[in-house]
Amino acid sequence: MEVSLLLNIGIAVLAGLLMSRLAKILQLPAVTAYLVAGVLLGPFCIGALGIPGVGFSGDAQMESLGIISDVALGFIAFAIGNEFRLSSLKQTGKQATVIGIVQALVATIFVDVALIVLHLIMPDKISLSAALTLGAIASATAPAATLMVVRQYKAKGPLTSLLLPIVALDDAVGLVIFSVSFGIARALQTGTPDVMSIAVEPFIEIVCSLLLGTLMSLLLTFLERFFHSRSKRLSLAITFVFITVGISMLKFEIGGVHFGFSSLLTCMMLGTVFCNLCDFSEELMERCDRWTAPLFIIFFVVSGAELKLSVFADVAVILIGLLFIIFRSAGKYIGTYFSASAMHCDENTKKHLGITLLPQAGVALGMSVTAMQLGDEDGLLIRNIVLFAVLIYELVGPLLTKNALMKAGEIETEGKTSSRGAKV
Repeated sequence: MEVSLLLNIGIAVLAGLLMSRLAKILQLPAVTAYLVAGVLLGPFCIGALGIPGVGFSGDAQMESLGIISDVALGFIAFAIGNEFRLSSLKQTGKQATVIGIVQALVATIFVDVALIVLHLIMPDKISLSAALTLGAIASATAPAATLMVVRQYKAKGPLTSLLLPIVALDDAVGLVIFSVSFGIARALQTGTPDVMSIAVEPFIEIVCSLLLGTLMSLLLTFLERFFHSRSKRLSLAITFVFITVGISMLKFEIGGVHFGFSSLLTCMMLGTVFCNLCDFSEELMERCDRWTAPLFIIFFVVSGAELKLSVFADVAVILIGLLFIIFRSAGKYIGTYFSASAMHCDENTKKHLGITLLPQAGVALGMSVTAMQLGDEDGLLIRNIVLFAVLIYELVGPLLTKNALMKAGEIETEGKTSSRGAKV
């Protein structure tokens, strides 16, 4: 089993790297190449052949790599937290907060209205509880794909300065929206509203996550002073991300109240506090980025392998999924455009920022797992629609993000120079 797992990891990275060269010729983002490589290695293509160590033949194999995905998301959140430097937040903090909240709420409202209307027309296809839950899931944005595109093309400018803080804030906003909507959805089924799960537990999770991230960051900053070697400082930072991810996966209950953490929020806070307290954090973050490159490739290849092509077999899922994608995209774009206008952002930011917020993956999938509590019928419908949407968004979203950043003038079209002096 261990040999097969190691072969899977090695072949996954190799496939992602080779596919990225093809993507370069086609002028596609590298993250799209990694996702496509995962689809090819997944259970619907090469994985179906059942060759040991080559491809992913089922959920069990991908679950064995789940810890890699958890750690990768932790490092992605840690890197995004680095964007919350006080020096830059003084200029963009208010804009990012307003836009981040408004675009998430508008996307939720758009999807809610569209699916509630569909429920009234076709009540046998989607329940009111499922419609409200999907509306809440629409608020979530994937930080991973967005960050990878920004890094690959070294995007820089007013739009990029707003984008990463908004993506980071989106996790907290989406968590609150989902908790409230899901609580209402469950109340519609049971007839008894659960005030604890609607109002109290989301607040507790956010506060606990921020406190844990702050505490771990203070400890990291303190311990970094005892090490002067760059490699040891890097090792310590990596160690703390591992520890923080591990602790944030803990869940417990006290007096009927559920306590838990959001791994993304916790690691974002770890990066945020650390970058503002440690005077050499910027250099350390750059070195950490290089170390995590193969980890991110594995993460996206495995994510591609997890995409379920079987959802295309259900016409109802395709119909509802298309409505979800269309109205979520419209909500994200319109909400971003008008809130950016209200915050007096420049024209390029108003026109293109909404497009960069379309990618959706891990957070939405996590919400869909929670939605299984609605029962087999509603839960499976929500899960399949989210899988359908993620499949489309993950394959198309990075390219749309790249094009939006290029049209905003924040990506240099000539590319970057490789170590051999040639353009890549």
